[in-house]
Amino acid sequence: MAVWLVRCGKRGGGGEAVALEKGLVGIGWGELGDLASAASLDDVRARLASTYQDDKPGTLENWARQINTFLNWIKPGDLVAMPLKETPAVAFGTVTGEYGFAPDAIEPLMHQRTVTWLREDVPRQAIGQDLLYSLGAFMTVCQIKRNDAENRFNALLQTGTDPGLHDGNEDLAEEDDASATGRNLTLDVEDQIRAMIGSRFHGHALARLVDEILRVEGYSTDRSPAGPDGGVDILAGRGPMGFDGRLAVQVKSGNTVCDAPTLRELQGVMANFGATHGLLVSWGGFTKVARQEARRLFFQIRLWDSQQLINRIQELYTKLPEGLRTEMPMKQIWTVANDD
Repeated sequence: MAVWLVRCGKRGGGGEAVALEKGLVGIGWGELGDLASAASLDDVRARLASTYQDDKPGTLENWARQINTFLNWIKPGDLVAMPLKETPAVAFGTVTGEYGFAPDAIEPLMHQRTVTWLREDVPRQAIGQDLLYSLGAFMTVCQIKRNDAENRFNALLQTGTDPGLHDGNEDLAEEDDASATGRNLTLDVEDQIRAMIGSRFHGHALARLVDEILRVEGYSTDRSPAGPDGGVDILAGRGPMGFDGRLAVQVKSGNTVCDAPTLRELQGVMANFGATHGLLVSWGGFTKVARQEARRLFFQIRLWDSQQLINRIQELYTKLPEGLRTEMPMKQIWTVANDD
């Protein structure tokens, strides 16, 4: 069994949600038409050359290798990893079908394979940094095989924890074709920040971090001490003495993915505290059902996962207390944005 990185949306938007809903992975380049007869890399090269006559040879070669991998290397029974753009999580599934062309599908899913999704919400912070580097390859399709990736991903899916490298010997070989376009440095930086915050603000310390963010945003807050909190970690309000915009906040640290019942529990606790709004912060993220439920409760409850929390930290960093900034030292670096 091999492990493959397959991104839905690199050459077209909106693929992830459809892929998860319909049980498939796919790639773009829909202009190529049905590629069932392309049995080799040379066949793919020929089709690309005739279809994209204005593109550079190096670009066409990079595309050819990725497309050929999707067509002829991925097999039923293999594991696919699909990093998600909307949430800081990775979906994992088992390939169940051979290649097929769907001309009526959205562009990033015209070339597709059926998949049984095993997990749609594995938090990025539950995955070792070395494997996150592999998942950050700036490719639509490539194989992930360094650092015992297959066994570690299987263990992660069974236990929720990446066991890491047992012998400590890191395999520095590049993933197949991954070096052709480098890695997504933005994701690398975000994962490093996520690892730092996750290690320094676990347990009740994460509630302290959220409390400081709310204070900078203009709330008066009352944070519960460590221990039983009656379902609320922070009470917050605006205006004179904090009587306006009454907000009940529950904070979940660790890599546990919050589900819909947790969201409903917060809704009940809000009534007990007289809160008009709720905020559920889950460092491990949320299940798909929880996100769907949150949309129904949009005017009552909001969700913050690790990415949304990091975004607020970056936005407000210079306004946070100096002691807090010392605990999570960061600096802003400007660079040229890649056209993803």
